[in-house]
Amino acid sequence: MHASISSEQPTKSSFKQPMTSDLEIRSELGSRSVVLVGIMGSGKSAVGQRLATRLEMAFADADTEIVATANGMSIPEMFEKYGEGHFRLLERKVIARLLNSGPLLLATGGGAFMDASTRAAVRMLSVSIWLKAEFGVLLERINRRGISARPMLRGSDPAEKLKRLMDERYPIYGMADLTIESTNMSHDEMVSKVVEALRGFLRRTTPARSS
Repeated sequence: MHASISSEQPTKSSFKQPMTSDLEIRSELGSRSVVLVGIMGSGKSAVGQRLATRLEMAFADADTEIVATANGMSIPEMFEKYGEGHFRLLERKVIARLLNSGPLLLATGGGAFMDASTRAAVRMLSVSIWLKAEFGVLLERINRRGISARPMLRGSDPAEKLKRLMDERYPIYGMADLTIESTNMSHDEMVSKVVEALRGFLRRTTPARSS
């Protein structure tokens, strides 16, 4: 059976006009933030800074904010002195504060989205985007920058630890609103890819406004 096709023309309020500029995306977001999630090395900070500039949003890096809250103590030092549990508690509080401070572009640490209360806050107050990278891409990036800054990979066989983290975390990252493949394209190309995906998401999910 074929569905009948109406000859009536849609009213202006029945569909949304395409968003033609980046600032229209910013307007459609309203009070919502944009939160980038993903494993270490996926490009959240580099892409996030450029995306924030393009959308004219404030940018915050959760790890940088955590270090500032801890009076400059580095994240590896926090792990070593206080343990991961202490760090995750501080991370949860910092992210909640940032999300409640107004709309911004937030790059989170690799383990942040694993926390159920953080996921709930992100879901309520933002559009979440997972920058998904394959193992080979991640390993190349991490090796280039050094393992020492990655406390979750310290010790023997960091590659195996990375694989294990991917197995644990990727199903949770998949709960984000959008998934964007993070490849070896340039940061600006990645930003354009994210912008187009965000534009499409907002067009699909934001109610049309009456003219």
